[in-house]
Amino acid sequence: MKQRLRIIVTGLVGLYPIGGVAWDYLQYVIGLARLGHDVCYYEDSWCWPYHPLKKTTVPEGTYSAEFISNFFQRYAPDLKERWQYFHLHEERFGMDQGAFNDIAKTADLFLNVSGACTIPDNLSPRCIKAFLDTDPGYNQIVMSERPTWSQNVQQWCETVAAHDRYFTLAENIHSHDCRIPKMGLSWHITRVPIVLDVWEHVLAKRLPESASWTTVMTWNPFKGKLMYKGIEYKSKGAEFEKVFELPQRTGLPFTVAVGDDKAPIQRLLSHGWHVLEGETVSVTPNQYQDFIAGSSGEFSPAKHVYVAMRSGWFSSRSACYLAAGKPVVTQDTAFSSKLPVGKGLLTYTNLEEAVTALRDVEANYTQHAKAARMIAEEHFHSDIVLNQLIEQALNDPESPDHDT
Repeated sequence: MKQRLRIIVTGLVGLYPIGGVAWDYLQYVIGLARLGHDVCYYEDSWCWPYHPLKKTTVPEGTYSAEFISNFFQRYAPDLKERWQYFHLHEERFGMDQGAFNDIAKTADLFLNVSGACTIPDNLSPRCIKAFLDTDPGYNQIVMSERPTWSQNVQQWCETVAAHDRYFTLAENIHSHDCRIPKMGLSWHITRVPIVLDVWEHVLAKRLPESASWTTVMTWNPFKGKLMYKGIEYKSKGAEFEKVFELPQRTGLPFTVAVGDDKAPIQRLLSHGWHVLEGETVSVTPNQYQDFIAGSSGEFSPAKHVYVAMRSGWFSSRSACYLAAGKPVVTQDTAFSSKLPVGKGLLTYTNLEEAVTALRDVEANYTQHAKAARMIAEEHFHSDIVLNQLIEQALNDPESPDHDT
């Protein structure tokens, strides 16, 4: 590391205090701290948080704050005082305001993962503000079309515009076949960071005989039609239609943990899928890891918008499966030209290809499991991903004058 930076990382862990979401965002915090940077987690989304036990949004922030605190206590105790959850922009949990003000006033980098949070008022004017697009295609269409069903869309677009750097998980965004509108922005490509050592105990667990192919998903989180140039772009449920017959075609066990009430549960069951409520496998970060540990691997379609726009997006959840030594068979969003596929990570575009890929893994499971972990180490290691992100954020040719 050339210099020790003071970095604020944002996320949606307080808004959605469940295991999978925690791993999506907080590995950025842990990974940056492991590189020697002075890091804190900050969340200010202005929204009522979801309560996974009550299965509804609630006006109180206590459960969310305890969830965040417990995560750091267990997985990164050196960071247990380095977070603040600003509930509804009114009540603060975690570090006191004076301590956060000191960080904000001297911060070098504000990493707004998913564009989840408003920019703090007292952020240093010299701080580089980086927007990290984790939902490519969807975000750019919302920026372009500003659909009326998208809550506070104008304010969100203004917040996005206030950033200095733009990162995206759309690895194919600069290719000629990618249909994502660039919105006149200079997009840097990045990947999700995986802190490998926090997955070591999952990697070491013995695969149970009852293991099935699994995934965790939301059938359709969109609150309205996502339209761009006369075309509707859909969510994951639309792509699941292509593989409904998979259990019958392969004779393998499949479990899907669904996190919303829009999924056709009875139809899934009738086609041989084992269905769980999403919350039951992800109430805590440890539960989420246990669910992955008990899986043969992940099988998952992608959101239609990722596939149809040829985004090159790759799932943070799938990266966690790879880190746990679990083979991943997933729908190709055009990432297959950017990541090694064929061993440990296999892609499909239709039912027949999915059947072939799953049979290949089952016939050579040990080889594929080792390859899965190797892909995580070589392509998603937090040291590699985050060092590159920082380099691009600080040394962009359009960067404002910045102390080094």
